[in-house]
Amino acid sequence: MAELETPLRRSLSLPVMTFYGLGTILGAGIYALVGKVAGRAGLHAPLAFAAAALVAGLTAFSYAELAARLPRSAGEAAYVHEAFRRRWVSRAVGLGIVATGLVSAAAIANAFVGYLDLFVDVSAKAAIVGLIVVLGAIAAVGVEVSSGVAVLITSLELSGLLLVLAVAGHHLADLPARASEIALPSGHAWPGVFSGAFLAFYAFVGFEDMANMAEEVRYPERTMPRSIILAMLLSTLLYLLVATVAVLAVPIDRLSASDAPLATLVTEGSGLGPNVIGLISLFAIINGALVQLVMAARVLYGMARSEDAPAFLGRVHPRTRTPLPATAVVTAAILVLALFFPLVPLAEMTSLLILGIYALVNLACLRLQPRTDLPRPVRVPRVVPGLGFMACVAALVYRWL
Repeated sequence: MAELETPLRRSLSLPVMTFYGLGTILGAGIYALVGKVAGRAGLHAPLAFAAAALVAGLTAFSYAELAARLPRSAGEAAYVHEAFRRRWVSRAVGLGIVATGLVSAAAIANAFVGYLDLFVDVSAKAAIVGLIVVLGAIAAVGVEVSSGVAVLITSLELSGLLLVLAVAGHHLADLPARASEIALPSGHAWPGVFSGAFLAFYAFVGFEDMANMAEEVRYPERTMPRSIILAMLLSTLLYLLVATVAVLAVPIDRLSASDAPLATLVTEGSGLGPNVIGLISLFAIINGALVQLVMAARVLYGMARSEDAPAFLGRVHPRTRTPLPATAVVTAAILVLALFFPLVPLAEMTSLLILGIYALVNLACLRLQPRTDLPRPVRVPRVVPGLGFMACVAALVYRWL
């Protein structure tokens, strides 16, 4: 096992991990899908985001406890293995997380094309290939570079959302008069709200990626839970504000038809041109794909180390201290998916995969909570993972009805 002797470098702090988490969550979710969610839920799009936030938030607390107790790469696989001691279950969860990262990054690469069209007329396939190859190279250089790029771009993402609120936020003055239209759906509107919530759930996918960076975090027993909860709270607040402004400022038919919905929001909500927010959106989407790529490679590395994946995927380059074979495999797989599947089906596929994994992680948290042989620096009330499990199962059942 000599190829596994070089350890990952612990270099990530609480601010970096919080920004890293925001980058994984914000990305394509709000920049590319807010219009598609509005197309399903109509004026109730903010309610759809709130419902998705509830399901994701319950599970985030389970992750916060487990990431502090078991700070390992391939986090979910480690949690499930420790809870159930069934290698096939932990292997399936690990592969599911990898698949989620691959599919999500491919969805984000497709969203990239919609905003790129604001600036240049380029072949969609050429744009996707160029984006993924560059991101694979960045991920291969080293975690300080890739996380540094993620922090920089996350700052731009936040600036973009704040810009949207600054130039179109005056529409919030209409909220008191229209609150009932948004928050109180009629009976026939609920199916659209639930369908929109299922798609909006994709926008919250990402905090689980943070758990897979635990072996590169300083003081993970403190840093991991704090960064997960902070990232979820901040992203939820921003999503609700932006979704509310969007449905108040832009007619639903135009918002849902746009491939660059925040650019449409800025243009129609304030009269400004789309260039600035379009450029920021490009970087936001790039960041989301980069973080998913890094995460999937780290999970494959962790699985190889625990002998749940081929050993060569666990090799760490002695100079960059990154898992280069795993990074190469992940980059190639994302490229194939992005070239052959469009945005919305990829986003829904991601939601299906991650809901199943979240359900198992909540069960693992319930199973591990009574264990006294593991440290427990964070204590989540037992009802939280129980509700998280039921919420995930309910969402999956609804999707298949």
